[in-house]
Amino acid sequence: MMMRNGQRYSVGVRKPDGSIAVMEDTYISMTDKHPFLKAPLIRGVFSFVDSMVLGMRCLTFSASFLEDDPEEAEKEPTKFEAWLDRTFGDKLEPVLETIVMIFSFVVAMLLFVIFPTWIAGFLKPVLPHASLLGLIEGVIRVLLFIIYIKVISRTPDIARTFQYHGAEHKCINCVEHGLPLTVDNVAASSKEHKRCGTSFIVYVMLISILLFMVIRVDTLWMRLLSRIILIPVIAGVSFEVLRLVGTHDNALTRLLFIPGMWMQGLTTREPDRDEIEVAIAAVERVFDWRDFEKQTFGLDFSDRPSDVHSTLVDIPVVDGKPVIENS
Repeated sequence: MMMRNGQRYSVGVRKPDGSIAVMEDTYISMTDKHPFLKAPLIRGVFSFVDSMVLGMRCLTFSASFLEDDPEEAEKEPTKFEAWLDRTFGDKLEPVLETIVMIFSFVVAMLLFVIFPTWIAGFLKPVLPHASLLGLIEGVIRVLLFIIYIKVISRTPDIARTFQYHGAEHKCINCVEHGLPLTVDNVAASSKEHKRCGTSFIVYVMLISILLFMVIRVDTLWMRLLSRIILIPVIAGVSFEVLRLVGTHDNALTRLLFIPGMWMQGLTTREPDRDEIEVAIAAVERVFDWRDFEKQTFGLDFSDRPSDVHSTLVDIPVVDGKPVIENS
């Protein structure tokens, strides 16, 4: 479970022995390093890249605890794993992160950009109006995404990821509604949140439909090229829509909120109490929710003890890397 507050972020992991390991570190985003990247329509692209980089860093940290699992510890490394370790040594971790990010991007491009465009091209000769091609292509893209989410959610690891996603939203909703951050209060809160990144993906698909209904090119290769070139533009516009929905409450934003909420029904699940405890531990490491409640609602929970302190294990960070002593 990862929580971020400005440049500080924390990752909470439930260890095999039942304790919660929490690592806190800082991440300076590209928009913080280069303020000109915070310009509207530009900031969304770089924020998305930052999210991918930070996400990979957090996944690598959580995966490091597999060695604590007796079943995983008994497994011998494969020949390929041994070769990777010999070849890259201490540089293996950043190399793998880069490979995974590139592979994920290529697969996403093939599945959700190129494939829908290619399939829709077969229908072009029978369409009464050229603008319908962009609509059909967008519908295919949305259906593919829904099917993809449905399929991967059947695997135990992804299902658990979606539960932690729900726990993240529940923690934020709990605090934003003026409730003390306890397991019971978090469990009773909503698992949907209007600033969720899933909504960003929904806006990307919907805005791409509108844009490609207007932009018309004749050949398949030009259509594919236009889809790839315009990805930054669509991402930038989608990010601004997400900011609008997340920071304003009116009839328009409530309407725009509906597609994202519907999609979150697929990417979030109800967490159990153990997962909620991990989420609370991650939140408390980087966010003073008691001070927030006092400043926002005038409520004083300074004497309220945490539900999870007795199970916490601090993970020190040295030179930007967590120091983990595996048993």
